[in-house]
Amino acid sequence: MEDQAFLSKAELAGLIDHTLLKPDATPRDIIELCSQAVSFGFKAVCVNPCYIPLVHRELTGSRVLICTVVGFPLGAGDPALKAVEAGAAVRAGALEVDVVMNIGFFKGGLLTQVQDDLAAVVQAARRENSQVAVKVILETCLLNNQEKIVACRLAVEAGADFVKTSTGFGKGGATIQDVALLRRAVGPSFGVKAAGGIRNLQAALNMIKAGANRLGTSSGASILLEHSHLIDIQPG
Repeated sequence: MEDQAFLSKAELAGLIDHTLLKPDATPRDIIELCSQAVSFGFKAVCVNPCYIPLVHRELTGSRVLICTVVGFPLGAGDPALKAVEAGAAVRAGALEVDVVMNIGFFKGGLLTQVQDDLAAVVQAARRENSQVAVKVILETCLLNNQEKIVACRLAVEAGADFVKTSTGFGKGGATIQDVALLRRAVGPSFGVKAAGGIRNLQAALNMIKAGANRLGTSSGASILLEHSHLIDIQPG
């Protein structure tokens, strides 16, 4: 496979948010997710807010961060409640918050309201912990290229740390083209998280080469096992 040694296994693991956001995820599933995250050395686990206390207990003593979602998956909740949700998540132990942009407002031209919505989430999270990272989910499959660029600008101006391609619940996930576009839009020092449909090693490496410095995937374990297998069979 081309670029199979692009990153070491540990380096790749350190870019992955090990994710389980399915509505039928059980506590047993979440415990297994945490176990895998610790075993493989993932950057974070990403779960729905109700599981933050459980994940906090499971990850105590590890370096794995707790990531959660706000306004998920539509981004269309009351702005004040999205801010409250973000603050509550951080108080419960989340160190990263992935918030969905209000896409309907955005498509309707209510850009000030969209930015204010995002800024309120950032501020609420940082009031609880100034080190919290906030990622703005754009749902790029619903936006044209110019809209993606404008959405990136709003996320930056709202004080977020990352833009993220997708919820994984939309009609499309991350693409190489979108990741490259987002990277150009936000510049080299801002975060870009690719999420949605990243299920194998080549897809993961492609997203990183395109400009992603974080990956959201539920296939992190199999991706790293694939990486190990490829390195093991290399000659010499």
